[in-house]
Amino acid sequence: MISQRAIGIRPQLSDEVAARLREQIMDGRVRPGEYLRLERLAAEFGISVTPVREALQSLRSQGFVQLEPRRGFVVAPLSRQDVKDLFWVQADIAAELTARSAATMTTGTLRELSAIQHAMGQAVRSGRIDLVEEHNHGFHRCINLAACSAKLAWSLGSVARYVPRGLYGRLPDWPRTALDDHERVLAALRKADPDEARTAMRTHIVRAGELLIAHLERQGLWNDTPDGYHQAP
Repeated sequence: MISQRAIGIRPQLSDEVAARLREQIMDGRVRPGEYLRLERLAAEFGISVTPVREALQSLRSQGFVQLEPRRGFVVAPLSRQDVKDLFWVQADIAAELTARSAATMTTGTLRELSAIQHAMGQAVRSGRIDLVEEHNHGFHRCINLAACSAKLAWSLGSVARYVPRGLYGRLPDWPRTALDDHERVLAALRKADPDEARTAMRTHIVRAGELLIAHLERQGLWNDTPDGYHQAP
């Protein structure tokens, strides 16, 4: 149950509910075609119906749910290609930011990235997935800030929110894979090589998308649909 105290005041409440539902949809715990009942969700989260309705309206504008007349909100279809497309866009923007940061990276920022990478490695070895995700976020944020491209970084954030941070920790191979990928990105940044940095980051993001698709396949999301689409009834 989500407590109002834990989430915050009402303007942030609907955002938190939307984030939780996005995570459940992208994790395959809530399936395409499944109806999202306001009262049930409000009871599950321990909140009133109003912020739940606001959250669902927000998810509707983002394409995660649809509103069917007289039937309510239903999770929108999601295909393998949809997931690939999300990561393709994210990979291209992140790759460009990384290439730009390679040209502006300072010694101090490189030291910060190395420290984050070291801490992430320790978290991977100790099985602290929560810390792995925290350091992963810090690693990418440090690179994006170094690119000095605020609008492009904002665009990346808009795309990245479709895959909540908490989701990566549930992908079995992600922690070690991300750590290895970061080493390649860091090596390119140390050489101040924009092209190598761009390629390393693009590969890293695309690989994360492949891991998510494999996870959703294990969840049985597309078992009954050869084209990868799960349609609402």
